[in-house]
Amino acid sequence: MSLEDLIGGLPGYAKDLKLNYSSLVRQNSELTPAQLWGTVVSTAIATRNEALTAAVIAQAAEVLSPAVLDAAKAAAAIMGMNNIYYRFHHLTTNDKYATLPARLRMNALRGHGAEAVDFELWCLAVSAVNACGKCVDSHEQVLRDKGATEELINSAIRVSAVVHAIGVVLDAEKASPTVAAA
Repeated sequence: MSLEDLIGGLPGYAKDLKLNYSSLVRQNSELTPAQLWGTVVSTAIATRNEALTAAVIAQAAEVLSPAVLDAAKAAAAIMGMNNIYYRFHHLTTNDKYATLPARLRMNALRGHGAEAVDFELWCLAVSAVNACGKCVDSHEQVLRDKGATEELINSAIRVSAVVHAIGVVLDAEKASPTVAAA
């Protein structure tokens, strides 16, 4: 199913998501196409919704080069790991864990093949979805150090929020039995 069909088929209670998708994705002027579609791809993967992820990747492949599309996927993959690891550090009251080496391979953070700011933006978006405060703080700071504005960062997070919410609605609709109208 195409992304447009998926969005168009959202139920009435998700009308705000359709409207927000239209203004944030279809008509976005704040992010470059790579920033926008990389954010949509990495966030869709983070939702773990198969239909949304497949539709997003298919549409993004029309906009992004294969290398940039793979980089967006890499951002979702590496942050899927890092967000769990560092969220644990954030949540535990045992300070000893922060002194232990991670011993996790994170080569994707350097050898991703995308613009550095774009990749950091995607890592931040996934970290927001996965609620990892340490990673959110770290990637937001790196972005600002690289010259990204709060407005740019906020725009990507708004896109991420809408894409994530669409995944939630699709999961809810898949899990809900069809209720016949009375």
